[in-house]
Amino acid sequence: MDNKEFRKNAHELVDWMADYFEQVEDYPIKPDLQPGDILAQLPDSAPEQGEPFEAMFEDFKKTIMPGMTHWESPHFMGYFPANKSYPSVLAEMLTATLGAQCMSWLTSPAATELEEQVMEWVRKLIGLPDPFTGVIEGTASTSTLCALLMAREQVTDFEVNESGFSGDQDYIVYCSSETHSSIEKDVKIAGFGRKNLRKIPVDENYAMDPAALEEAIREDLEDGNKPTAVVATIGTTGSTAIDPLKEIGPLCSKYEIFLHVDAAYAGTALLLPEKRWMNKGIEHADSFVFNPHKWMFTNFDCSAFYVQDEALLVRTFEILPEYLKTPEDERVKNYRDWGIPLGRRFRALKLWFVIRSFGIKGLQDKIRGHISLAQQLTATIEQHDDFELLAPVPLNTICFRFHPNHIDDEKKLDELNSKLLNNIQQDGTLFLTHTKLDGKYTVRIVLGNTNLEERHVDKAWNVIKEKAFELIQ
Repeated sequence: MDNKEFRKNAHELVDWMADYFEQVEDYPIKPDLQPGDILAQLPDSAPEQGEPFEAMFEDFKKTIMPGMTHWESPHFMGYFPANKSYPSVLAEMLTATLGAQCMSWLTSPAATELEEQVMEWVRKLIGLPDPFTGVIEGTASTSTLCALLMAREQVTDFEVNESGFSGDQDYIVYCSSETHSSIEKDVKIAGFGRKNLRKIPVDENYAMDPAALEEAIREDLEDGNKPTAVVATIGTTGSTAIDPLKEIGPLCSKYEIFLHVDAAYAGTALLLPEKRWMNKGIEHADSFVFNPHKWMFTNFDCSAFYVQDEALLVRTFEILPEYLKTPEDERVKNYRDWGIPLGRRFRALKLWFVIRSFGIKGLQDKIRGHISLAQQLTATIEQHDDFELLAPVPLNTICFRFHPNHIDDEKKLDELNSKLLNNIQQDGTLFLTHTKLDGKYTVRIVLGNTNLEERHVDKAWNVIKEKAFELIQ
């Protein structure tokens, strides 16, 4: 492909992309396929000779598109969203075109300094105190792993980095029973061991119980273990429960335990001053993460990771072979030393585009709109005799179940709601997911898509009711 062909094909792709933006809600959200259906359509071997772009694009439309789940549809209300927006997509196009590897200041000064400034913008937007400084990581899972590695090195005076775990002491990590599964994975990767993860009980709102946390810390101290890190969550995956930082923070300070705050999804709501109550006590935290790629309309991947002790972060990760040394090292931020990978994408560009395109007010209006729609639907569910809420709704995630008056058996209710969700998914017009809260099968609906409108929520509720009552007719 030469430049002339590239220009022609690129224009064709942009037209297709614009059409997709306009038409995405008309697609079936979930493909009606069985495992292996797409694989069976793909050749067993790569082509010997190059093929024209037209053939590749045609196969994309014919083979790939029918196998895609359309996360960008306003009717996709499962998991948490993986949002995008026009400015973010345009920035990704520029990033791909530049092809920069932004591991150090020297390899792209603009990428480093833009990231530094954009992360400062975001820090102010979400109300983090001045000592916090930020870096863009790939995901919250990776950011939390970085936090646990920092905690590990702090508590061992960097001995594990030097010599590995000695095996003569157990280092303990604490989280709630509702914390995201990535925490357990990170604990394993960081070498703490799964048996050294304490899952603390939650209260009636599914938030971590500070009294139970302190009791667990004291028990570990009595047993000769070393309490090392607490992971508190702002917006748990199951129900967006808010762990009480104002109690957990002082406990961590009291026992000299590293505190990491995982706000992967809900952290975006901190752009709203009225939601800053979720962050009370954040001054006690050592690190904090949230994902603009979830609810801040920025393409995956973009995880905003903040730390209070920049030197601890850098010392945990820095390695400086001769071939990476540059004359500017003492005067700049080399973000290769702020996380796990050496290579880094130019992620700051899309975040910069999004913030400038929406403006602070535009971002706030979108987030407030989603929360308002969720509160309206919450009230509708509460007023319906055959549905019930199963968790508080502090933001825009609603946990509920179908509960006809004549059914009280919990096993039957679980089976009924499992069938309800399956029938909704098979229909292809709405995508929801489930969790279990207090042992009950729970249907989740998340109202956070970039282009969500009230009509989409009304349609979702009508689909839910229709599929529910079909089960008991």
